[in-house]
Amino acid sequence: MSRRLLAAVFSLVALAAPAATPAGPTQDSQLQRRLARALHVPHVAPAQSAAVALDLASGTVLFEQNPDRPLAPASNEKLPLTYAALVRLGPAFRIETDVLGEGEQDGTQWTGALVLKGNGDPTLSSADLRALALQVKSMGIRSVAGGVIGDESAYDARRIVAGWKPSFFIDESPPLSALVVDRARAGGVVTRTPALAAATAFRDALRKAGIAVDGPVRSAPADEWSQLLASVSSPTLAAMVRFMDRESDNFTAEMLLKQLGLSELGRGTSAAGASVVTQTLADAGVPMTGVRIVDGSGLSLLDRLTTSALGGLLKIAWADPAVHPALLAALPVAGVNGTLEHRLLKPPARGRVLAKTGTTDIASSLSGYAGDRYAFAVVQNGYPISDWWARRAQDRFAQILAGS
Repeated sequence: MSRRLLAAVFSLVALAAPAATPAGPTQDSQLQRRLARALHVPHVAPAQSAAVALDLASGTVLFEQNPDRPLAPASNEKLPLTYAALVRLGPAFRIETDVLGEGEQDGTQWTGALVLKGNGDPTLSSADLRALALQVKSMGIRSVAGGVIGDESAYDARRIVAGWKPSFFIDESPPLSALVVDRARAGGVVTRTPALAAATAFRDALRKAGIAVDGPVRSAPADEWSQLLASVSSPTLAAMVRFMDRESDNFTAEMLLKQLGLSELGRGTSAAGASVVTQTLADAGVPMTGVRIVDGSGLSLLDRLTTSALGGLLKIAWADPAVHPALLAALPVAGVNGTLEHRLLKPPARGRVLAKTGTTDIASSLSGYAGDRYAFAVVQNGYPISDWWARRAQDRFAQILAGS
């Protein structure tokens, strides 16, 4: 066939073909524009704001703004901790507090000291001490000759974490220790010596149980040859993270971070726990560029997260049957409970958005799920941050997703 004939054929085909029309706006592009407008508020710099929204069924990223920008996360830092704790320790994990005996029982007398051995239970209470005292009494012991010792050696002696402002100590979290009773409140104030205060409270519990106690109260590690006399267990990890995330409790977060270090690496330090969290996220395939985990609560000025990492974590956790139920039970529910009780009060978000909040003077954040369709993360920074406007943007973002 000649070139002239071929050209004529192609011309006829072109004339017969329907003319191309510009594609109309798709549902996804409309959603993207609405989400972008939701984030546009006064007094919150776009350059210091990041957000993502993902389809949980397909994993498709539906919206993103500065997804790889490292930002201070505030209490959204508790999400990586929650995920790592549930993966490494399991929802049924509990923390034991023990009474050890140095010496021996001679009739109704314990000839040495009793040691209250803490292993990092953030929920340890006076009621637990009474239960331990009754267990000791059930062994026939009616007097203790060598006093009471508080052992906090399972964790290091650091009461705060690197990067905390001095005002965060006591104001935002009681002192960190492997042995803390009643969140370190003794005599109506927060004590700076939690292990000694715990040992004193245990001596008082023993006396109230009818056990005479002679000898000093002090803080020291237990002897290696001490024998186990009594023990109590914390609530399950699932229950502890539910309280931690719903109420955004910093103390529980930091205690569980050290517990991760102790359980996984044999070192009850914040740095060891942070390395476990970091490795757990990396092993799961969470994008880690720009991520820096320093503490568990998000109080540290050194913490950095990206919305890409938060969105990836939420997507992975959603698909993990060992993590999914406990994580969803831990997240505040919009308009219903926790730190979202008074936010997102109207449908469609009310009762459908489950998300972790975060607030400091330089960061505001909201990350979680909108129904069973979307995962999302919004993190905004400022120096200081306009929290009212930041929350307005977050709530509009979540409300749009809940209704889509």
